[in-house]
Amino acid sequence: MDVIFYGALGLIAAGALGMACAILRRWLRIRSAWNSGLTAEGRCLRVITRTHGGRDGPVHSSLQHVYEFTTHDGRVIRFEEQHGPATVLEGDRVTVHYTDGPRVVATAHEPRPFALGGGAVMVLGILAAVVLGCAGIALMYHRMSSSFVAW
Repeated sequence: MDVIFYGALGLIAAGALGMACAILRRWLRIRSAWNSGLTAEGRCLRVITRTHGGRDGPVHSSLQHVYEFTTHDGRVIRFEEQHGPATVLEGDRVTVHYTDGPRVVATAHEPRPFALGGGAVMVLGILAAVVLGCAGIALMYHRMSSSFVAW
């Protein structure tokens, strides 16, 4: 029984740590594109609306845009970006911020470092609380179960 309890807490903590890594990776990628100083005019090729939920719950939708732009050295780059603005439609021109190098990181989101950083810090704080909560529960359970001596 102890193995199942500790395993469940470990899986919850591992999931929270994985989510934290993904958020940090995304935040650093977008920040590097904004801080690179490289911009290009891009074009929205497609807008995809993703919906999820339904049945007995609410339906949520999000927009995914497909952009294409040409780097300063002439390479044509196509990328997809989630949670884009509803005001950008197919064929619209946008400013793309990108990094140079073999792996181009690009975003069409307007630079809002404090909004992105603040949101990331808030979510990371919640995930840290989840991990610490799992550790605290495991520690309390260990102390309580070790205080009972089997006769």
